[in-house]
Amino acid sequence: MEKKLVVKMIKNCFKQYYEADSIPVDEKDLEVLVNRVLQTKEEESNADLFELVNDAVYEFLTG
Repeated sequence: MEKKLVVKMIKNCFKQYYEADSIPVDEKDLEVLVNRVLQTKEEESNADLFELVNDAVYEFLTG
């Protein structure tokens, strides 16, 4: 899976909650989110990538 695609999807997902220039995630947290999404996708190959990204971002913001 293309890591750059997941990064872009995560950043776009954050735009739902914040203005484009004020995304509350640093590079370390972004890397953790990307790895979480990719690992979950690997474990659940039938899972929808869009849903996995949304779930990871929501969990990050509320957790």
